[in-house]
Amino acid sequence: MKFLRYGPAGSERPGLLDDDGHIRDLGGVVDDIGGRWLADLAWTRDVAIARLPVVEKPQRLGPCVAGTGKFICIGLNFADHAAEAGLEVPPEPVIFMKATSAMSGPDDDIVIPRGSGATDWEVELGVVIGKPAKHVSQDEALDHVAGYCVVNDVSERDFQNKRSGQWTKGKSCDSFGPTGPWLVTRDEVPDPQQLKMWLTVNGVTMQDGSSATMVYGVAHLVSYLSQFMTLHPGDVVSTGTPPGVGQGLKPPRYLKPGDVVELGIEGLGAQRQSVRAHA
Repeated sequence: MKFLRYGPAGSERPGLLDDDGHIRDLGGVVDDIGGRWLADLAWTRDVAIARLPVVEKPQRLGPCVAGTGKFICIGLNFADHAAEAGLEVPPEPVIFMKATSAMSGPDDDIVIPRGSGATDWEVELGVVIGKPAKHVSQDEALDHVAGYCVVNDVSERDFQNKRSGQWTKGKSCDSFGPTGPWLVTRDEVPDPQQLKMWLTVNGVTMQDGSSATMVYGVAHLVSYLSQFMTLHPGDVVSTGTPPGVGQGLKPPRYLKPGDVVELGIEGLGAQRQSVRAHA
């Protein structure tokens, strides 16, 4: 299934995308797409999709998962991206956190924060946790995944690299985590390591890669993270980006008001964001 959430920010309703591309309302079945509903998807077998109300032209899609407790990101997880950043491939996954307040809808504006001179883009494969995971093996790791989604790990490079401390401050600004449009359940993604990934800015291709070139795959990451923290239903793991980010261009090229960013992952849908300055 392709779950989604639609409606004004903070008042989203649960829904799904049917096989004909229509949005169906799930409000009579679940209270939201998150938490306990993702921990056990057995309830989906009893959903009569054709009988669900059709939603006519929703004005907005929200983040495809609700109640996310942890938004975990993996850095330098593509060897060619590490090379463009002038850094070595790490011997273990690089983990940093993105504030959940950064999460936004897939087509919401990217807001350049106050004092920013280097707001950048990153198309990433998002992994949404289903069953709680603690000390799980790689062989069982994917059993703890509810599904997958597109994430734009928007980054302020000066905040990230020049302001001392950890990367989190450059990753957590409001609007820096467009997530969705859909949460595609694991059964519809036979191999998360064989997905094409792309991103354009103003129609010009910047990133054209594949999850096949990840250094550490999804199963490895879920298992690895579960050794340090319990992963809970609704947690999101953003797994790294292929090359082509603005920081890696010569000279670097960063987002400015009026730019349009479009991105997507094979089978998981696409996003489109307009860029604007802070209020």
